[in-house]
Amino acid sequence: VYLQILDPTQQQQLLVAGSAVAVGGLLTCYYWVYQGTKTKRIPIGDGWWGAGEKPQSEDEKVFPFQVQTSDEEIQDLYDRIDRTRYTEPLKDTGFQYGFNSTYLKKVVSHWRHQFNWKKQIAILNKYPQFKTNIEGLDVHFIHVRPPHREGQRVLPLMLVHGWPGSVYEFYRILPLLTDSLDSLAFEVICPSIPGYGFSEAPHKQGFDTLAAARVFHKLMERLGFSGYYLQGGDWGSIITTNMAQMKPECVKGLHLNMLTNKLRGFGVLFSILIGRYLPWLFGFTREDVRRLFGSVGFMERNFYEIIRETGYLHIQGTKPDSAGCGVNDSPVGLAAYILEKFSTWTDFNNRDLEDGGLERKFTLDDLLTNIMIYWTTGSIVSSMRFYKENLKTNIDNRLDNNTGVYVPTGLAAFPNEVRHVPQSWARDRFRNIYSYSYMPRGGHFAAFEEPQLLADDLLQFVKKVEKL
Repeated sequence: VYLQILDPTQQQQLLVAGSAVAVGGLLTCYYWVYQGTKTKRIPIGDGWWGAGEKPQSEDEKVFPFQVQTSDEEIQDLYDRIDRTRYTEPLKDTGFQYGFNSTYLKKVVSHWRHQFNWKKQIAILNKYPQFKTNIEGLDVHFIHVRPPHREGQRVLPLMLVHGWPGSVYEFYRILPLLTDSLDSLAFEVICPSIPGYGFSEAPHKQGFDTLAAARVFHKLMERLGFSGYYLQGGDWGSIITTNMAQMKPECVKGLHLNMLTNKLRGFGVLFSILIGRYLPWLFGFTREDVRRLFGSVGFMERNFYEIIRETGYLHIQGTKPDSAGCGVNDSPVGLAAYILEKFSTWTDFNNRDLEDGGLERKFTLDDLLTNIMIYWTTGSIVSSMRFYKENLKTNIDNRLDNNTGVYVPTGLAAFPNEVRHVPQSWARDRFRNIYSYSYMPRGGHFAAFEEPQLLADDLLQFVKKVEKL
């Protein structure tokens, strides 16, 4: 009966896929046996990323830090902006070719004449900031303690950013987490990934997400925490996942707003083939079907769209210093390179707009503050190198990719994230999912775009973990 309501092409697809399911059923036992052999933690290891040889003992002092600037630094920026050469955009292209130079001129004009870097520095310095040397690197972090409220529980939480973001992404969500009237509040630590912003860049090859995870565990230990919650998106989601795999006894819960999985394996293959027609067979909801297949189909949404949007990844994963040379020398080039991601990764439909939809979710001052963190620290090249360090070998074959995550996990699936991962797929890696939320709006930069939504979902997840 069901076949009769499908067109001939759909009937053929379903019958072929059904045969494949029958064969796949014979392999199910093997699949689950394989899953059971996965290790439950990854080695902690050790490293030294500073200049020169590792000393016999490390300086473990934690010292205050504040962002500073000078009139000379600001004047140099203005001089470079004034010498910018622009190329006129093609007609009616929006952001399809990258950052539209007509709108770029507006952004740069605001940067040159309205944006006040000294004012933004005062905002950056609103929260206590520190540095401490770990594995040879001066690691920068924000540390915000909540005000004392009678009867309120306070739990430690680390937030980890990604590329091309910075700790400034969290300035909207910090007061929602720390200065809350709820029965529960957080003591929040936000580190800058080494090589990003105010954290020192590695001086040696090999600093990847595993190294960052170990460094951040050492940071929490140095601050006196033995158990804590983690939250991350972009690279932050991978780093915090590695932290949970590395020292699960220290991670009370892991909350992510970017989910990753490998698009291979029997279950995933079958769900791609016929999940649109028999979603219940693979644990898909209607929302999963809508986000995975949409009106354009799975391959268009999850393959061709990803190819269009990952040119930067191939450059940064192979020859970051070449492209980095240009954007490290030109502030306008840097702004175009980074802000194009804040346009497209917020919503793919923004590519059709001449202004890239940037001011729908962000203010120019907020966007330019993030740019200035990269510009004044000269950290764009070292941040781009992070891709090469993680992609120089097949990341699918890395030890951490074959290790499950067994700590309590909360997943927030934002509708405009670059790729949607259903809960049934996520279970392949995350074995203890306490919450999975279909967020009503928002994209890749969740804490920056929708701080209230992210804070609420994180809070409900932590309450569930603490209760159980």
